[in-house]
Amino acid sequence: MPTLEIRDLHVTVDEADGGTKEILRGVDLTINSGEVHAVMGPNGSGKSTLAYSIAGHPKYTVTGGSVTLDGEDVLAMSVDERARAGLFLAMQYPVEVPGVTVSNFLRTAKTAIDGEAPKLRTWVKDVKQAMDDLKMDPTFAERNVNEHFSGGEKKRHEILQMELLKPKFAVLDETDSGLDVDALKIVSEGVNRALANTGPGVLLITHYTRILRYIKPQFVHVFVEGRVAEQGGPELADSLEETGYDRFLTRA
Repeated sequence: MPTLEIRDLHVTVDEADGGTKEILRGVDLTINSGEVHAVMGPNGSGKSTLAYSIAGHPKYTVTGGSVTLDGEDVLAMSVDERARAGLFLAMQYPVEVPGVTVSNFLRTAKTAIDGEAPKLRTWVKDVKQAMDDLKMDPTFAERNVNEHFSGGEKKRHEILQMELLKPKFAVLDETDSGLDVDALKIVSEGVNRALANTGPGVLLITHYTRILRYIKPQFVHVFVEGRVAEQGGPELADSLEETGYDRFLTRA
């Protein structure tokens, strides 16, 4: 069973004045394939920093600890090596890529990850099916990546990538932000399809419990000031819905 292990992870970020600020202060998480782990917490608690550190964003510097995938040192890998090893990040704010169509982007990414181009007939069928499932217009494939996309279209495109690239582990950074109820249901159904079809481990980062009504986590972790302040099962998310984060902030 594939396992992603994060041990005593410390991460800093460079500040505008030339100094550094420690964001993650010793994070421990273990995620197995097929498991959904929800990471919740107030703004500025380090949730997105965790996501980008796993993915290898150059803005963040790991100063201590480890991240391993099936025993392999993720932190020693380049960003593209992490993707080929089976890591996937759905970004909170997906970037525009002018001049690159969605169809070209997806096939290029699939080829890079698998080491060979997918068979065209099968690939076209898979893309069409995934787009139909996500209720995406067929013309979407010929648009430039994220250019003039609505917030909902950007998030559907992220989940489209997840379904087609079939990662071992997916980090979903506030995939629910900016979505109306209908779009939230569609995106959540896409994540659930991926879980049913390929069984990735999912690290689901969110402020709110509404997405957890559709994507059911087995584990919930509360992030406060760069650490896991408390963890439990789905009932912890229900508790947060009622009480908020004040008790954790007071403890911190």
